[in-house]
Amino acid sequence: MRLHESSPNYARIWRLGRRARPTQQPGHDLAQSPVALVYRGPASLPGCPEAVAALLKSSRCGFDVRYVGPDEDVPLSARALAGVALYVQPGGGTLKHAYHHLRRNRPEIREFVRSGGRYLGFCLGGYLAGATPGFALLPGDTDRYIASDGATVGSDDNALVEVCWRGRQRTLFFQDGPYFCIRPDADVTVMATYPNGTVAALVAGFGSGRVGVVGPHPEATDDWYTDAGLVVTGRLAGDLGLDLVETVMAS
Repeated sequence: MRLHESSPNYARIWRLGRRARPTQQPGHDLAQSPVALVYRGPASLPGCPEAVAALLKSSRCGFDVRYVGPDEDVPLSARALAGVALYVQPGGGTLKHAYHHLRRNRPEIREFVRSGGRYLGFCLGGYLAGATPGFALLPGDTDRYIASDGATVGSDDNALVEVCWRGRQRTLFFQDGPYFCIRPDADVTVMATYPNGTVAALVAGFGSGRVGVVGPHPEATDDWYTDAGLVVTGRLAGDLGLDLVETVMAS
């Protein structure tokens, strides 16, 4: 288990993007942009897919960001995932409710990552990367941080949580997110931990692909905090979200 990782390999990100060949849309040069699909539908909550999409668009990866889901122009399927660089599962409601809507997509999501694709999971998307229930993309499983010994957040209300991200203390938006229970022998990069030492964010391999997951919400914008009555102290955590994005996309 590695605590940190060197800077992302942007040449590798560029090559990955040039290989992406999803269904072409008129007037779009697919060779120039890696395609990122963000789930939006009943397994997400309003505002979560949009915040993730905005984060992706601000990254140095040059993504062509598109939504996928039952009410979007393109439903989630093996065909939709074919050739894209990244699939993102944003925040949402309960794990049970979300998996009810997504369990039929489990085989194609697993095959997408196994074949070299990238998966990003934010909060609920992190839970879904686990196995009970979930897509089983991690070398381990997930559980609720608020139920862990020594947790600094004790309810499922919107809250602030402290994490140590690559050795630096930061405060993030949090709403009943997971921690990640990883096998001791697993080859993963732990990017962040909660104050009780449990894993808050990591990147791991799955087949030929990579999986990045985070329990809190680094993609949260200032309105998330104000709407929840939380006082923002210091900078928002978008830079941490970008770090996760760019790390999972690197070789």
